[in-house]
Amino acid sequence: MMITGILLALLAGALVSLQTIFNSKVNERTGSWSTTTMVLFTGFLASFLISILVEGKNTFSLQHMQPWYWLSGAIGVGVVFCLVQGMKLLGPTYAISIVLTSQLSFALLFDAMGWFGLEQIPFSWNQLIGVLVIVGGIILFKFGGSMKSSRTSAPSNQSH
Repeated sequence: MMITGILLALLAGALVSLQTIFNSKVNERTGSWSTTTMVLFTGFLASFLISILVEGKNTFSLQHMQPWYWLSGAIGVGVVFCLVQGMKLLGPTYAISIVLTSQLSFALLFDAMGWFGLEQIPFSWNQLIGVLVIVGGIILFKFGGSMKSSRTSAPSNQSH
């Protein structure tokens, strides 16, 4: 079970990266809101058809759901729009790195607080250190090359 979960999480990461690239390419030809509309509409069609095929009538069984869970689609609008804009301004690798770090940080907060119906998972400093190591990696990734090139391009003062 754990291996399956890891493989699915890895696949999700690959799909998010792929979708982000495709969204960025669509956004080059249209506006951000058009891109967001197209992405979410095609996602709706695909998920609706798959749900009908896999779950049949249970697709429409929506009892015992907290009302605020219905906001998930509206949240998706924010996700797609912000990701498309972030990609345009930062480039794919840097934007995705920040998105995933933010996602991990908020998941840590939501777990630790037990918000939104999650089982509360005690916070540990190791978790925070892990997130900070990732942030450090992003900073190194983004600025490490420019620090190196600025050091090598600086004139050397070798007068003896």
